[in-house]
Amino acid sequence: MNELQKILVVDNGERAAESGLSAELAGMGFASVTAPFEAADEVLAMMPSPGAIVLQVPQRADFSERRRFMELASRLRRSLPSSGVPVIVAAGVAGIAPLLETALGVKAIGL
Repeated sequence: MNELQKILVVDNGERAAESGLSAELAGMGFASVTAPFEAADEVLAMMPSPGAIVLQVPQRADFSERRRFMELASRLRRSLPSSGVPVIVAAGVAGIAPLLETALGVKAIGL
């Protein structure tokens, strides 16, 4: 059995129906683990080789919350460069498929 590639999704902990990124990723053939911002480092430590890390910035985030997500993205990119794990900031995008295709260099399943 072929294991699905795992994507770590980091959000602010509020999971509204309209922000169903996990369902979108599943439809694309990816398994996902969703963690709140505050637990990102702990979850990443237990998940040492994700296919990608997606930082899902809430559409209604204020400046300070957006800055926290951007600082996390910068820190992750600095700490993971040799692993080749893409860090994607999804801020108000309609779909994650084009971003993942670009970052992973493959066509997502089911598109």
